[in-house]
Amino acid sequence: MSALAFKVVIPARYASTRLPGKPLLDLGGKPMVVRVAERARRSGAEEVWVATDHLAVRDAAEANEIAALMTRSDHSTGTDRLAEVVERLGWHGETIVVNVQGDEPLIEPEVILRTARQLAASGADIATVAHPIVEAADFFNPNVVKVVCRADGDAAYFSRAPIPYARDHFAQELGGETLPADFPAYRHVGLYAYRASFLRAYAGLTAAPTEQFEALEQLRALWHGYRISVTLIDAAPAPGVDTPEDAARMRKLFDRVANSE
Repeated sequence: MSALAFKVVIPARYASTRLPGKPLLDLGGKPMVVRVAERARRSGAEEVWVATDHLAVRDAAEANEIAALMTRSDHSTGTDRLAEVVERLGWHGETIVVNVQGDEPLIEPEVILRTARQLAASGADIATVAHPIVEAADFFNPNVVKVVCRADGDAAYFSRAPIPYARDHFAQELGGETLPADFPAYRHVGLYAYRASFLRAYAGLTAAPTEQFEALEQLRALWHGYRISVTLIDAAPAPGVDTPEDAARMRKLFDRVANSE
């Protein structure tokens, strides 16, 4: 699919408050983390690694011929886990590493590739993804992270707040129920490509004041002057698995696919 050299790392922490053992969720006869890795392989990545803190996840990956690395159990973020992988495998500083979440079994391989290409073309330290927000309810929802971009396509800021704010439109009666035409509101999608040099530096960066209030770790990179380039896709990607209800929905989908084959 691509001549661009990049690697994919799938952080797969076993513990989950809402869905314990999530990486091993059976989807049509295969663990979810394996389904994610299979999608990642189709992106054209030269290597796909599962980074986990649990032997059962490692064994499940390796049983399906997917490279896996045992990592520490005390990482607070997936970015920290990626940094350990980069260090232990000795990857060069210019290596492009795409962080694919282990609970996204329907992730589009093309979006993974596009994120890697964005990083390579932009010369930024990080690349990520966003799509237009079309519903006012999403725009005002603090669980939907918004991103405002600069003229060069780099992120200026990420927030749970409704940004940019259409002052005059929202001041109108019922203005908060619609969005104005041609409104540059974008939802951030949590897919990242990093240069390995940034991942090595990340562990030594102090948390940004805004990061602690917004609960958005990407603000740490912006605060310290790192560039985050944003590639825009047309619409929201398929939802992942975060709750038991999500798991039931995804199981049904993969069961239907398996029964149709």
